[in-house]
Amino acid sequence: MPTVSVGRDRLFKALGRTYTQEDFEVLCFEFGIELDDVTTEKAIIRKEKHLKDEACEGDEEVIYKIEVAANRYDLLCLEGIARALRIFMGKETTPVFTISGIAAKCMHKMYVKPETTQIRPFVVCAVLRGVTFDEATYNSFIDLQDKLHQNICRKRTLVAIGTHDLYTLEGPFSYEALPPTDISFVPLKQDKSFRADELMEFYKGDMKLKKFLHIIENSSVYPVIYDSKRTVLSLPPIINGAHSAITLETKNVFIECTATDLTKANIVLNTMVTMFSEYCEKKFEVEPVEVLYPDGNIMVCPDLSVTKMEVPIKEIIGPIGISLDETQVVPLLNKMQLQSEKVFTDGETRILISVPPTRSDILHARDVVEDVAIAYGYNNIPKTKPKCHTTGGRQPLNRFSDKIRAEVARAGYMEVLTWILGSKEENFKKLNRSDDEKKAVIIGNPRTAEFEVVRTSLLPGLLKTLKHNKDHPRPIKIFEVGDVVTLDETRDVGAANNRRLGVLYCSGSSGFEEILGLAERILKVVKKPHILVETKLELSHEPEFFLDRQRSVMFGGRCIGKLGVIHPMVSWEGFDISDPCSFLEINIEALL
Repeated sequence: MPTVSVGRDRLFKALGRTYTQEDFEVLCFEFGIELDDVTTEKAIIRKEKHLKDEACEGDEEVIYKIEVAANRYDLLCLEGIARALRIFMGKETTPVFTISGIAAKCMHKMYVKPETTQIRPFVVCAVLRGVTFDEATYNSFIDLQDKLHQNICRKRTLVAIGTHDLYTLEGPFSYEALPPTDISFVPLKQDKSFRADELMEFYKGDMKLKKFLHIIENSSVYPVIYDSKRTVLSLPPIINGAHSAITLETKNVFIECTATDLTKANIVLNTMVTMFSEYCEKKFEVEPVEVLYPDGNIMVCPDLSVTKMEVPIKEIIGPIGISLDETQVVPLLNKMQLQSEKVFTDGETRILISVPPTRSDILHARDVVEDVAIAYGYNNIPKTKPKCHTTGGRQPLNRFSDKIRAEVARAGYMEVLTWILGSKEENFKKLNRSDDEKKAVIIGNPRTAEFEVVRTSLLPGLLKTLKHNKDHPRPIKIFEVGDVVTLDETRDVGAANNRRLGVLYCSGSSGFEEILGLAERILKVVKKPHILVETKLELSHEPEFFLDRQRSVMFGGRCIGKLGVIHPMVSWEGFDISDPCSFLEINIEALL
């Protein structure tokens, strides 16, 4: 779920009153969002840059981190949250968004060239006139773009947003796709011109932009937007041009969204203009742009029309389990920005709902049901017994994991629970392993150096636990059953979870025979008596173990784990443990 950071004082000013933290948490709960964290700007900077208090700049403004639903794109900025809460509390009605009545001949035009079909075929545009920015609204405007890019835009692969100072440009505009060697411009925050292919190399060292390069870098043509003077507006989805950069003095904003998905492009454009048209000279009015495609299709965007839905009253209150009539349902929907009225169709009472352009999440009658339930209050819904009986059950892997835990505990080991995230150094260097960048899932923007990667082994967590408890009497026998995560191109998310058992033994002697005996016991109890499965130990070459004191655990002809005596370079130098240790790690899923 996305989390939106907003200044508390600015939010309360937009809401028209102040709240205690407890009261605001109640309001968020009633509306269906959650106050996830309360921090300060200085604390955020300190975490992001790993700084000490005295070395950190920034003020002590209180920041509220609010968790919102993933499909509520209108709540990804302070303006949207404040407006939604004001309407929910009855302080204002849902705004009516309008398109300015500009003549067709005066309308800005965007000409789309045929070559764009090779890479990003769609573009939609709009203009916000007479915008008044201050530092806070400007930052919110930029932050909303970033949130949309990470959310519905799928890290710019589906949609990329460009915003420009219209005063610095001259229409009509053209959306083209050219060879990278034919594109040259000064990119945002730079002072010299780059060719597009040179720009790709330049941004490979940029922590923020390098993750978007793969979208177009292997294409024979790159998308580019020009004005009538051949000034580059943007090289989507990578970077805007410096010439048209918006500032606090910008009054007229030209917004363009290039995309591979036209539906999502329209949602993104509508979200941008509906959230920030409230700062326009004519509030909630947007100037359209005419987009002309090479096949003769002409599109005037944005489309801020209201979608009409008719839903029978019984289909709304039935799934919730409450008794309400239409006079009670209509005000509840109005609180959720869904203007409604009662109508009679085919002899039954229905609710005619007007879905505004901000509510792209309303796709079906069930979405309406959810909003009525939120407005009514989940805590106000009476508890009833279900009319049908179902039998729930635990996942087989979880049941099996508990049986493994019980078996290891009976052997005298104590279970521990460690973080699934860790540092790169602990996951690789301290284990004497090399990082080929093909195994571990890397956290894109870690809040602390201790949580940089998702663990690929249970060993670092167990060794850290032992390090902090090394004064305990020997032997120390601990274990953990938990997931590790490794990169896997065959999975749709690019990574796979794997349930493992990790066992660590530490004493005056290595205890290799203890670990070996435990491994043999586990393999014995999980074997099915009527099925012959070969189990054996084979030589292995893991860098964290002594070369001649380690083995691979083979089960049914495949390797399911490793065991061995940990090398002093790992235990002593890496984790400051002076006593010898032995470690066993087994893939539990392979035993099911």
